Amino acid sequence: MARLPKKERQSLLLEKIKEDPFLTDEILSEKFKVSIQTIRLDRLELAIPEVRQRTKNLAQKAYSQVKSLKSREIIGELVDLNLEQDGISLLEAVEEMALSNTGIIRGHFIFAQANSLAVSLIDSKIVLTGAANVHYHRPVKVGERLIAKAKLREQKKNRFCIEVETRVEEEKVFSGEFLVFSLYEDEKEVDQ
Repeated sequence: MARLPKKERQSLLLEKIKEDPFLTDEILSEKFKVSIQTIRLDRLELAIPEVRQRTKNLAQKAYSQVKSLKSREIIGELVDLNLEQDGISLLEAVEEMALSNTGIIRGHFIFAQANSLAVSLIDSKIVLTGAANVHYHRPVKVGERLIAKAKLREQKKNRFCIEVETRVEEEKVFSGEFLVFSLYEDEKEVDQ
């Protein structure tokens, strides 16, 4: 992207952050080919909070909707949730998740992030995973930030098919299809 006039850059900055509120100032400075300080000044002028505050604001709303899991049971940080539609979670890949001699994150952490996001999507107190078909597209290393996005693809009564895709920046690192079931406490809730 060539260097843009300030007004145009700020307009595009607003669009980019609206599309992806998890973009850091560093990533934005690379995209717009300006300094990090310029991005910070643009954000201040436009009253756009920093990425941590944007994430926190989204997370508070998302966590309040989840019925099937307690917040400590969710792997990653839930930052957006539209029950029985779609959701987003973040996971910082830290050293404790990695194989000690390679710095590569163990797959079960990536799977757990996707699975807990899929379960969180369902508007029910009891949701269990029945099956999962997953693919790891490339190794994830310590220090990378995983953004998982889930989308409800199909629902038949209490059975839900949810697709989850996890990316590091713009690169897909994991994808999966999760079949989850809602268990109703009251039989009258089940559509017969």
